[in-house]
Amino acid sequence: MLSTLGISTCAPAIKKRGSDPFNPDSLSGARAYEETRNVVALGPRPSGSEGARRTANHIVQRLKQIGIEHEVDAFTVTTPSGPVEFRNVVARLPGTTNVIVLAGHYDTKAGISDRFVGANDAGSSTGLLLALAEGLKRDVNTGPTILLAFLDGEECRVRYGPRDGLHGSRRLAAKLAGDNTISVRAAIIVDMIGDKNLTVTIPRNVTPQLMALALNAADEEGVRSRFMLARGDILDDHVPFLEKGIPAIDLIDFQFGSAPGLNDYWHTEADTMDKLSPGSLESVGRVVIRMINAML
Repeated sequence: MLSTLGISTCAPAIKKRGSDPFNPDSLSGARAYEETRNVVALGPRPSGSEGARRTANHIVQRLKQIGIEHEVDAFTVTTPSGPVEFRNVVARLPGTTNVIVLAGHYDTKAGISDRFVGANDAGSSTGLLLALAEGLKRDVNTGPTILLAFLDGEECRVRYGPRDGLHGSRRLAAKLAGDNTISVRAAIIVDMIGDKNLTVTIPRNVTPQLMALALNAADEEGVRSRFMLARGDILDDHVPFLEKGIPAIDLIDFQFGSAPGLNDYWHTEADTMDKLSPGSLESVGRVVIRMINAML
């Protein structure tokens, strides 16, 4: 992603209201952290690599173990480095109303180093989505159909453009927009959300109603001080959904660094598991669940 620019406490548990389909208490930060650790242990995951293939297979196996229907959408795009095969893994929790997409990417930036494992970018989003899949499945879904999308190809090879970067989100957004049998209520993107010093910087180029929803949910959860607005736009996986007319928001911590306000761990070998916190993953996951409930 491009920008124009440790939390370990848990808020008091608030049970879901009787009309809410999902319970924030179903999300385990410890589970999200462990899921992230297992993904990071697979090593670098640039799109088209053996590491990316292993990661897609790992996600599929976890979804099978959780017991959620899913599919792998493999497609090839000619990138600046030649043809690359990408794999989106999309899981589905059937509901009774419109579709809500929860998405994040699992690929890591190519060309940094053989030791770059991308714990926060993008292990954290993958781990949180797997934990959400497990947690949300426990509730009887009388609300929206949830698509949990593990996207490939967010990272660009040279420079973001129509043939470089955001491949998985472009693919999924186009498929959803072209399906006249469904109505997509919103796409919620999570990216870089495991930092111990959580600072969610919601970009300006998101759907305003979803921005308000996220801030209200963070307030309900008692973590409003960790959610703020970025100074400008951010190019990330929410943009292809916006371009297709689908309301979208990007929950991203673009201050991932050695001091407040810095982002100097991003796309470096310093992006390792010791920088992450189960509490941060849980806070973001609970805010996401509250957002879903509030959309009904």
